[in-house]
Amino acid sequence: MGVNLSKGQAISLEKSGGGGLTAVRMGLGWQAIQRKGLFGKMFGTREIDLDASAVMFAGQEAADVVFFQKLTSDDGSVIHTGDNLVGGQGQTDDESIVVDLSKVPEQVDQIVFTVNSFTGQTFAEVENAFCRLVDETTGEELARYTLAGGGEHTAQIMAKVHRADGGWTMTALGVPASGRTFQDLMPAIAEHL
Repeated sequence: MGVNLSKGQAISLEKSGGGGLTAVRMGLGWQAIQRKGLFGKMFGTREIDLDASAVMFAGQEAADVVFFQKLTSDDGSVIHTGDNLVGGQGQTDDESIVVDLSKVPEQVDQIVFTVNSFTGQTFAEVENAFCRLVDETTGEELARYTLAGGGEHTAQIMAKVHRADGGWTMTALGVPASGRTFQDLMPAIAEHL
């Protein structure tokens, strides 16, 4: 079991026995809040389409992006495994982005992971949402960040993986934002580079 991160907390992506990780998977999971009472029985649960994106930065400039309409970075180092339109049970990854850290171009120093509600529902309608980092080689969960409190925002800047001291570090951001796509979030992302 990995570390449960709090907002702003960072962890090194160095292996405990020495050496850096070569590939990590950022998993996103969520489910729609179960409606209760008469309306819940009549209308059931509303589907929510959250989308995970990874924006690659060279300094302050966006170098590439991976999202539901572009599943692989130009250099092949970042791969989105596919779009989930409804979420799941809140226990497994509904969308994943795999990063081969050994293939990330040297000029890319940060990869920012975001999640947004493409259909425009707010996070007040989402529960059991999480972002987790997994060692893709071993399947071991390294860290997990749980979205708490819902809110009237339609997006979150979840976390960033960035170069530090010759290796990589992950920082949980958990910053609420508004927007249906990663493009809408770029001004908010810039504040955390």
